[in-house]
Amino acid sequence: MKTLLQILLTGIIVLMLSNILPGVYVSDLFTAIVVAAVLSLLNIFIKPILVIFTLPVTILTFGLFLLVVNAIIILIANWLIDAFQVDGFWWALLFSILLSFLQSIIFALAERR
Repeated sequence: MKTLLQILLTGIIVLMLSNILPGVYVSDLFTAIVVAAVLSLLNIFIKPILVIFTLPVTILTFGLFLLVVNAIIILIANWLIDAFQVDGFWWALLFSILLSFLQSIIFALAERR
């Protein structure tokens, strides 16, 4: 139940960010929830592989390259979902940073209750 609530909240955040950022487009709330579910699956299965392959660069950049890995995950979701559009790498990077920041705030507030 907690995972479904997190996906729903992430979907709402994705929809909100698509209304704020001009380089990100989501057609409706259902698509935003699908994007949230796909992002969670990509984070479970694909992100660990990318982190292992990019470990030397991540160490050299003191972990900042993980932002690039997150942007790549966003671009993979863009490729998988037709109704979700990101205009390029920099929009994906900004979207991933804002998504992570807002998720941490919302999930921390939700755990307090």
